[in-house]
Amino acid sequence: MAKTTAWERQRAALRSEISATARALFVRQGFDATTVDQIVETVGISRRSFFRYFGSKEDVLLGDLAARGDAVARALAVRPDSEDPWDALRGALVDAQPETFNDPVADLAIARMMHETPSLRARLFEKRQHWRDALVPLVARHIAGPDAAFAASAIVSAVLSCVDTASDAWIAADGQADLGELYDRAVAAIRSPRSVGR
Repeated sequence: MAKTTAWERQRAALRSEISATARALFVRQGFDATTVDQIVETVGISRRSFFRYFGSKEDVLLGDLAARGDAVARALAVRPDSEDPWDALRGALVDAQPETFNDPVADLAIARMMHETPSLRARLFEKRQHWRDALVPLVARHIAGPDAAFAASAIVSAVLSCVDTASDAWIAADGQADLGELYDRAVAAIRSPRSVGR
C-alpha cells in the first residue's frame, strides 16, 4: 500500500474539517440558512479554498454520503464469498455503522434535510450511483452463474431502495424507530411480500 504524503494528509484533514464544520452549521441553522461564506469564515479559509474541495455546499453533504458508501464497500469486501448476497449486504451495512452512523441526532437532522430539500434529494440519486459502482462487483462474488453481475445490480438497487424506505420511515418517526428493524421490514417486503404484516 502506497504511503500518503504529508501534503495529502493535510488536504484530507482540511477537507474533513470543512465537512464537519459545515455539517454542524447545517444541523444548527438548517441547510438553506447556511451559506458558503459562513462555512469558510468558521473554518478560517477563503472561498477559493472551499471550492478547491467542494463544488457547492450540497457537495459537502453528498461527499459525506459517498464516503459512507466507501465504508460499506470496505466492510462488504471482507465478507465471505459463500455468504448469501442479501445477508452479506446487511452484514456490511451493520459492520460499517461505526463509520456511517455515529451521531443519531445529527444524522436525523441531515437525513431530514436530504428528504426535504429538493436540490439535495435530486443530487442524492446521482451520488447513489457511486454506491452501485462500488457494491455491485463485490456482491457479484456472492452469486454463481453467468448472470452474476446482472443479479448483483438488481440486488444492490433493491437494497438501496430498502435503505431509502427505512430512512423515510425513521425520519417520519422522528428517529424513535429502530433503523435496522425498518430496513429488515423493507427487505422482507421485497423478498416475501405475502408474509409482511402477518
